[in-house]
Amino acid sequence: MSVQEYLDKHMLSRKIEDAVNAAVRAKTPDPVLFISNHMRKVVPSVITKIKGRQILDSRGIPTVEVDLFTNKGSFRASVPSGHVTGMYEAVELRDGDKGMYLGNSVTRAVKNINEKISETLIGMDPTLQSQIDQAMIDLDKTEKKGQLGANAMLAVSIAACKAGAAEKEIPLYKHISDLSGKTNPTLPVPAFTVISGGKHAGNNLAIQEIMILPIGASRFEEALQMGSETYHHLKAVIKEKYGEQGCNVGEDGGFSPNLSSVQEGLNLVKEAISRTGYSEKIKMAIDVAATTFCIGTKYDLDYKFQNKSGQNFKSGDDMIKMYEELCAAYPIVSIEDPFDKEDWEHVKRFSDLGLCQVCSLNLGLSFVYIHTRSCKRICSQVVGDNLLMSNHKRIERAIHESSCTALLLKVNQIGTVTEALEVVKLAKDAHWGVVVSHRSGETEDSFIADLSVGLAMGQIKTGAPCRGERLAKYNQLLRIEEELGDQAVYAGEDWRAT
Repeated sequence: MSVQEYLDKHMLSRKIEDAVNAAVRAKTPDPVLFISNHMRKVVPSVITKIKGRQILDSRGIPTVEVDLFTNKGSFRASVPSGHVTGMYEAVELRDGDKGMYLGNSVTRAVKNINEKISETLIGMDPTLQSQIDQAMIDLDKTEKKGQLGANAMLAVSIAACKAGAAEKEIPLYKHISDLSGKTNPTLPVPAFTVISGGKHAGNNLAIQEIMILPIGASRFEEALQMGSETYHHLKAVIKEKYGEQGCNVGEDGGFSPNLSSVQEGLNLVKEAISRTGYSEKIKMAIDVAATTFCIGTKYDLDYKFQNKSGQNFKSGDDMIKMYEELCAAYPIVSIEDPFDKEDWEHVKRFSDLGLCQVCSLNLGLSFVYIHTRSCKRICSQVVGDNLLMSNHKRIERAIHESSCTALLLKVNQIGTVTEALEVVKLAKDAHWGVVVSHRSGETEDSFIADLSVGLAMGQIKTGAPCRGERLAKYNQLLRIEEELGDQAVYAGEDWRAT
């Protein structure tokens, strides 16, 4: 083939002429660079290569990372992992070979990426997120993604989402907004973990987390400052009472002093907040993770005490009374997983209470976000995590039965970006709050920060203002707010109504 034939076949003469004309019109000082970039833009982007690998998460346990390549560059994503994979969530594919990472290696998932998924997706347009995700779902052919592994599919899905944003030359959060049809990107209120317990820490505290929410901040940057200052004041409070050893941290960065009760922990946090001067701007939340200490139909809040475990069981009714007392004594605005994942009866009864801290009205919490407009105060939300497991069918049931009033979204429990967008819409259409969440085993990937802004969720839960894998998300939110400039909106007191 001659040079002229090659030029004619690929219409290069016309394309090069167009690029030169564009450079002249732009009066660019660097025509070579301009022409190079112009040529890249006119070439439709497709996925050219997908490479998966095994890396370690923040607990030193294997997880999946993916590099996805297009003719516009390479895009990396990695997926987190939780302590326990629930029976209602998508399958996290692990090898099970006890001789490799105690059975936790993910080489099968990586192989599925490098062979099956790669072969299927190469040549696809990265901007077509739903088609990419559907292609993987069709390839897997199982309800819970047990063939390819949700960890394999999600890593590819997130990487493709990043590639799609790059192809459109817009920020990731804006691309996510476009995919969902949202037009109001919003910076979320962060739920900072400040005290860890349950399975996340080696202390005696039964509940999993005590959190603070800087609802009264005017910007995310201010909220992060409030969270950091409170965290460090809390460290001082704990050191004064328990010594240096009380300042050890759990898996998500929260302090883990040896507490005898949740009230003791809440008092520490209350004191730390008062020292900051932010008492009117910071609220509290707790993640009970009650499934962890539910035995039959009873709850053992002393299950971590060797000498007391089994001696002080509480019924579901007792737990409701305890939560009412806690909400009356402390500025608690959110309670996550207050009952066992199958205790639909009590979570519904508790959600129906909707006890307002100001006017003492009993409200169905699905309507709380309307009520707060009139009383100017925020009532508690009941968040479903283990109850829902980000499962579409479980969410539909909870909406139908009015069981809980907010969804804790863990994207790895679903397996693709598209399905995550669908369950968020389902929850929002029911006037629920949505909290996008990290996992105990995290990576440096900050995707959920962009996801929270793009979907205007209003809330994000990603650990303490401490530890790099947690701060990766908070720092990305700072960058997004800076990029939005005067257009940046912080959810603040509208954290549930966005």
